[in-house]
Amino acid sequence: MPSLSFVLPHWLYWAGLVLFPLIAIFLTARQRRNPPDRRPSLFIAYMFWLLSGFLGIHRFYLRSAWGLAFIPVFLAVLYCNGQIREVRDDESRTFAALEQAQFAVKRAQPPQGVEASPEAKQELQRAEVEQGKLETEYQAAKAVRDRWKDWARYGAIALAVMLLVDAVLLPGLVRRRRALELAEPSIEAIHPDSSSVHATLAVHSRFTDTIDRVSTNIGQYVAYWALIAVFWYYYEVIARFVFNSPTNWLHESMFLMFGMQYMLSGAFAYCEDQHVRVDVIYAQFSVRGKAIADIITSVFFFIFTVTMLWTTIRFAMDSISVGEHSFTEWGIQYWPVKLTMPIGAALLVLQGISKLIKDVMILTRKAA
Repeated sequence: MPSLSFVLPHWLYWAGLVLFPLIAIFLTARQRRNPPDRRPSLFIAYMFWLLSGFLGIHRFYLRSAWGLAFIPVFLAVLYCNGQIREVRDDESRTFAALEQAQFAVKRAQPPQGVEASPEAKQELQRAEVEQGKLETEYQAAKAVRDRWKDWARYGAIALAVMLLVDAVLLPGLVRRRRALELAEPSIEAIHPDSSSVHATLAVHSRFTDTIDRVSTNIGQYVAYWALIAVFWYYYEVIARFVFNSPTNWLHESMFLMFGMQYMLSGAFAYCEDQHVRVDVIYAQFSVRGKAIADIITSVFFFIFTVTMLWTTIRFAMDSISVGEHSFTEWGIQYWPVKLTMPIGAALLVLQGISKLIKDVMILTRKAA
């Protein structure tokens, strides 16, 4: 199997974090305006073909049993690659031993123009025999590895041909599947939506609504980063187990991304009241009792968040001033990551102010 040597450029990483959520938000908004009919679509079929076609998922999506034909071929490729990894150890071991034997032969050879003693000739003969033996073992191990590589290559070629054929057939397959399902009752008719909107306490003011809107928009924006992880970890699995090419940069890029997401989404979670809270006693309070408790405990909240804001500002400025980057092979810039820390802390402070204002409004019965 050919190896993959792709390394994500820094500019593409940062551009992806900026542009991907914008594209996802646009597509989501467009789908909400034109909701799908729940029947197979060509776009989703091609998405399955691209991301998991090696397992025939696009065929299963269209309820075609031909998807079963992809599974044994893919498993065969995985098995062959597993054998290659095992044989590679034997090949490396025999190659190292062969190099030592070749060195022993060179050392046993007498200097030019000097007649070798019988003992030296015997030593040279033993070294040459050992070298020949190890050469045979190395060639045998290499032949086994090459054989498994050939089988893996044949399986990959067969899988690629099957996928290319289905890439051409997919439009027709989707049309036929949709035609069959048009005669079936829709999902909405079988399972009508019986969900109801529960009444909730809503407290609003122009100032708090502005803060809530900022926290919500930023939180929803970075939420789409989780989809990036799906695509990249998919790439890592394929690169590692199909092409024997594990990456060094992917895991670093993802834990940095999730760290930034954690910092920037904290205010959104607070706005939606989704932070973990031990509320065994708090849950028993009335609406006004909860507001009083929140006002009292907000002192500790602001001590923590304002302290975090002050310290992370200095932390981020130091990183920006030196142009900090990672010490790994990828060498990604660290200062944009650390800059999200004071931004996230500032959003938490603002959201805490919004929450405090709402609690005061509830307590003074100006809104309920």
